[in-house]
Amino acid sequence: MTFRWSFPVRAAAALAAAGSALLLCAPAADAHSVLLSSSPAKDAAITAPPAEVVLEFNEPVENRFTELAVLGPDGASHWEGGPVSVVDGRVSAPLRPLGPAGGYTIRYRVTSADGHPVSGAIPFRLTVAGPATAAPVAAMTAGPAGDAPMPWWPWVAGGAVLLGTGFAVARRVARVNT
Repeated sequence: MTFRWSFPVRAAAALAAAGSALLLCAPAADAHSVLLSSSPAKDAAITAPPAEVVLEFNEPVENRFTELAVLGPDGASHWEGGPVSVVDGRVSAPLRPLGPAGGYTIRYRVTSADGHPVSGAIPFRLTVAGPATAAPVAAMTAGPAGDAPMPWWPWVAGGAVLLGTGFAVARRVARVNT
């Protein structure tokens, strides 16, 4: 006697195989923009105030939604307020002359070519006081640095595939045993 699987069991097995293939053969996620270098460099101790801030990324970033702020040791902003220039993976902006000696922080937020926001902070130290007085702190909303959380829907789809497969197999085993 030959045994033939019923249509629902075959369909569930095919769905499980397709779901497993999708999960196992999924391509790696596109990498987001990564900051390669900056001027002033991270944790640099500089004696002369820079005229501009330059950030170099590993891939082109989008011009829209680019935010930049330079905060001094007094918490005041030292960004010139002029346009931020974005050319491929290079972001630059003019600075007002820096004020007191001490720690400064460049805060940035850019949008990767894949649409993912990337933000971070670059501390540097001015060892000699600059000639300027800082302007009031400019408001900048900076999101958390790092990657966004993984989407939830692949987990739900995978769980549904596994649940459906388990149900079909249990049903088939129960039918064979009776």
